[in-house]
Amino acid sequence: MKIENTKAQMRKGVLEYCILSILRDKDAYVAEILETLKDAKLLVVEGTIYPLLTRLKNAGLLSYRWEESTSGPPRKYYGLTETGQLFLTELSTTWDNLQTAVNIVTTQKNNSHE
Repeated sequence: MKIENTKAQMRKGVLEYCILSILRDKDAYVAEILETLKDAKLLVVEGTIYPLLTRLKNAGLLSYRWEESTSGPPRKYYGLTETGQLFLTELSTTWDNLQTAVNIVTTQKNNSHE
């Protein structure tokens, strides 16, 4: 089994949550989303993010609008819908619970078999 495959699956599993979290407070366009992910050391390529954004939009979690840019073509800004806000709140609770559970399991001393 290759460790890179497992690491990639772990990253993919949290990417949706991270993108929704980035859009929690303000709308953003793809380059901003990618930069935020990159700053967090969560490297994602455009070929990965566009299908995910489309899926989230089709699920009613995101909306988008076009905005003129002073430095090139118009930009597509993504933002959370009301449904997306509720979904993010639920994901946040799930993430907190999961993080707590994983920390308990991965940090507990193995004295159950002593």
